[in-house]
Amino acid sequence: MTGEQMTLVGMISGTSMDGIDVAGANFQLEDDCVSIEPLGSKSVPYSEDLLRDLRAALPPATTSAADITRLDNEIGRAFADAARQGIRELAPGTQFVVSHGQTIFHWVEEGSVRGTLQIGEPTWIAEATGLPVVARLRVADVAAGGQGAPLASLFDSLLLSGTQRRSVSLNLGGIANLTFVAPGSDPIAYDTGPANALIDAAMAHITSGRKAIDEDGAVGASGQIDRDLLDVLLAEPYYSESYPKTTGKELFHLPYLLAALEKVDPVSDADLVATVTALSAITVADACKAHDAEEVVVAGGGVANPTLMAMLREQMPDVEVRILDELGLSAASKEAYFIALIGFLTVHELPGNIPTATGATRPVIMGDLLPGRDGFHLPPRHHIAPTRLRIVTER
Repeated sequence: MTGEQMTLVGMISGTSMDGIDVAGANFQLEDDCVSIEPLGSKSVPYSEDLLRDLRAALPPATTSAADITRLDNEIGRAFADAARQGIRELAPGTQFVVSHGQTIFHWVEEGSVRGTLQIGEPTWIAEATGLPVVARLRVADVAAGGQGAPLASLFDSLLLSGTQRRSVSLNLGGIANLTFVAPGSDPIAYDTGPANALIDAAMAHITSGRKAIDEDGAVGASGQIDRDLLDVLLAEPYYSESYPKTTGKELFHLPYLLAALEKVDPVSDADLVATVTALSAITVADACKAHDAEEVVVAGGGVANPTLMAMLREQMPDVEVRILDELGLSAASKEAYFIALIGFLTVHELPGNIPTATGATRPVIMGDLLPGRDGFHLPPRHHIAPTRLRIVTER
């Protein structure tokens, strides 16, 4: 059974908060296979004022209902502007917009997720574009007993479904997450810990906020790993917790890093960045090696940090490390594409989670659907959940 082709725009701002990632794609269901034809992607930065206010509201800072209300609507308007740009420049025939919004808190107690909050009121998107919007994607999985993350686990498991190797799909955002797929096994997915979160925190700290990232990994490459600081950071209990598990900037933030620095002798700026970069590489590699991975397919902003990538390869000399671009999809835009995929499944009334990956008790349809100016115009229900993903690179 072949369904009609649909065009969707997906949008997300991840834990790095470096802007709104937007991607347009054509999707089609053919029996148990979902195909995705990438139409292009872009990143729309937050304004300096909005980014400043957003960072000021994140844990461990205290905030108010008034601040959250303002941020929810300002970010909603920013996503609405990004959606209009994406439709105009990437996918003029868009039928649905899918918005993840901006995570500001992931409520975890004793390994269980009690709630999650993504802001960026989606009604602004529906009003600005006139199109129906799929939003609030994580909550259904959490309500079903899951971690609400990693959302990429469905995309990853479909992408790697035909593998004959022990394969990992890895995303290096603010937080690193992986999906492990092997023949004859159910997919496993979880957050391994920080990827860019502590690198970004260190850069903001040593530059007094002038720089938010280690561009091209230059500062990390110029420093030496401080073994004492690294040992303190590696003692974090999260790394030894069993999966499924999720984490975020609720844990891995600048005060966390400053508390670790108080336990060791003074560390130079370059050595600090080199050490937290090594921390990310080691904890990610340890997680991959725990599954005896034979290949790792990497995406996310961390791909642009050659120092991090070199350290990661050094930690896994016997593992083939590939970039998602080799498979036909931009590594930098993976999150926006898989957000669009989840929305595509939602409008077909199909589940968007993998229970063995998130810990949910059952597969659930992800997200709420807001009408556009002309309502929904939903496609006929597709009764076969996809088990494979095909990336269309040529027509």
